[in-house]
Amino acid sequence: MAEEKDDVSRLDVAVDGLSLTENENDSPEGEGVTANGGEDGGLFDEKWGFSAEELYKLALTFFKEKEGKAVHLTYGDKLKLVAYTKQVQVGPYDAEKMPPVGYFDVIGNDRRKEWQTLGDMGKHQAMCEFCLLLDNLCPTFQPYVEAHRRDLEEKERIKREEEERLQREAEERERQRLEEEARKMQEDERIRQEQQKLAIMNVLNQQTAAQFQQYAAQQFPGNPEQQQLLIRQLQEEHYQQYMQQVYQQQMQQLQQQHLQQQQQQAPALNNHVDAEAGQGSPTAVPPTLDSTEEYPSISAPSMWTRPQIQEFKEQIRKDKDSVITVGRGEVVTVRVPTHEDGAYLFWEFATDSYDIGFGVYFEWTIAPSNAVSVHVSESSDEEDEEEDVEGEGEEGQDVEKGARSDRPPTDEIVPIYRRDCHVEVYAGSHMYPGRGVYLLKFDNSYSLWRSKTLYYRVYYTR
Repeated sequence: MAEEKDDVSRLDVAVDGLSLTENENDSPEGEGVTANGGEDGGLFDEKWGFSAEELYKLALTFFKEKEGKAVHLTYGDKLKLVAYTKQVQVGPYDAEKMPPVGYFDVIGNDRRKEWQTLGDMGKHQAMCEFCLLLDNLCPTFQPYVEAHRRDLEEKERIKREEEERLQREAEERERQRLEEEARKMQEDERIRQEQQKLAIMNVLNQQTAAQFQQYAAQQFPGNPEQQQLLIRQLQEEHYQQYMQQVYQQQMQQLQQQHLQQQQQQAPALNNHVDAEAGQGSPTAVPPTLDSTEEYPSISAPSMWTRPQIQEFKEQIRKDKDSVITVGRGEVVTVRVPTHEDGAYLFWEFATDSYDIGFGVYFEWTIAPSNAVSVHVSESSDEEDEEEDVEGEGEEGQDVEKGARSDRPPTDEIVPIYRRDCHVEVYAGSHMYPGRGVYLLKFDNSYSLWRSKTLYYRVYYTR
């Protein structure tokens, strides 16, 4: 019994010396993997959640830590485990390559005999057999593996969460950086636009300072604060209208460029259009082009509103000729000739209770006098006349062209739109483009039931 215990203790020392390095002293014979070993590897992955190599390393660690403490194995079981480890590390037993063992080395001889019984077992199968045997012998091995698996999963989860946190932080920093760059660009653009606006307004204010001051003095005599407030309002509205005009000019230039590109791409179509223009086709050359070539260009008007509508109406009522009634379905045209002593035309108007359409045109004609005249027409009659002329065929077209040639050219300054002049006073001004007659049109043609009471005033300034 003493000798057997001594042998077991010597085997324990040998077991403690087991290497966790699987490829140490590997031989070619140990590289084969049997079909049984491959199948066991698949089962191991499914049962344990580890590959055979990973589970074998874990089993060796468990055996070294627990043997003699929580695990107590017999001498024969230990010999089998050592034989499996040798089969994994070295491969099948080959007596010619192994050093001789002494006759009295009982454990050494027993180990080699047990190793020799494994025959040509492959490395993979040997690892599987080692793990299976240890599982059968040690009930605590499987909970150990499960705890290790959970620990690895927890570490992986923490690692994954940390990576996701770092990724979110990086994305948040990038988002904040992009937002900061966008805010900086917007602020730079706002400052640039503000500087550009101030520069343009300074130039425009120098041009309109005299007329705005004169107008403000007429509206609020003896009240400098109200005058300055009105002047600032006029300057802001003048700037907005100027920028709108610049935008329209840019759009016209783009349209002209686009038209030129189309003409270059379709020369045959252009030749056809030119031929129609030479024959006097009314669609060959737009009438507005003729007017811009023969007459000076029209500057943009200035328009604004002010809330003192009751005060304005009381002033206008003092002059009965400045209060007129625009009947239902009617269009009233106020003809205002340019004055030789004037440079700008001003207009103001308001109504009672309801809105009205308003527009301004300039007629290139020389009026016999400077008197302001009022003309009333019905839009339905005018539309009937246009339909009659268009329905006369080719002869009617000749008559229409002859009639139009007798009419003086007219340019649109303010298009006709419905204005809420019953809420506030609408006002505006325009620089004379030359000698002619301004046509202020008050359009009530859309109203079939209501007449409108109109309060208006027109005058010129230098």
